[in-house]
Amino acid sequence: MKLEERYDNVISWFKANMPTAETELHYSNAFELLVAVILSAQCTDKRVNMITPALFARYPDAQTMAQGSVEDIFELIKSCSFPNNKASHLWGMAKMLTEKFNGIVPDDIEQLQQLPGVGRKTANVILSVIFNKPALAVDTHVFRVAARIGLTSNAKRPIDTEQQLVSHIAPELLPIAHHWLILHGRYVCTARKPHCSECGLHDFCLYFEENQKR
Repeated sequence: MKLEERYDNVISWFKANMPTAETELHYSNAFELLVAVILSAQCTDKRVNMITPALFARYPDAQTMAQGSVEDIFELIKSCSFPNNKASHLWGMAKMLTEKFNGIVPDDIEQLQQLPGVGRKTANVILSVIFNKPALAVDTHVFRVAARIGLTSNAKRPIDTEQQLVSHIAPELLPIAHHWLILHGRYVCTARKPHCSECGLHDFCLYFEENQKR
């Protein structure tokens, strides 16, 4: 199967079977999503959603969080992974957001990546989810699923995966394609034991095709 045909089939399947796909993180504005995504690094969305209500009640915006303390933020997020680093990042992010961006989450990838705790993946999440820009964040699920299906090849780094996907997916589909691949990886194409028999993509999947030959 040619690469373009594989992309066409996969995208068509997702359009038909997952017409609505969005983040499972709970948020009500750009600042809250930015906080939630920083917290979600190597942590489940379920755990983050348990933490954020109390955190947002205490710190509803960048200004109030910047006026708080790393120690207090830590107490509110300590049940997540790497709470020391994340508390420091959240406070630093809020401080810079307040001092440099007037408390407003920027819609530019370079500016977003200036914020403590914000790498390219987090920045792309904000761009696609909040601003509906043609950006595609690559996390472990996207990286794995894209390679297994055969949408990417020889991608050694997340940026390699991002570049290959962006070059084959229409710009207007990139925001939802991010969620298609994440949710598929989270619930179907799981890391250890992918549920191939339950997967609607197996007719177009390189991983399935290769394992059928064994």
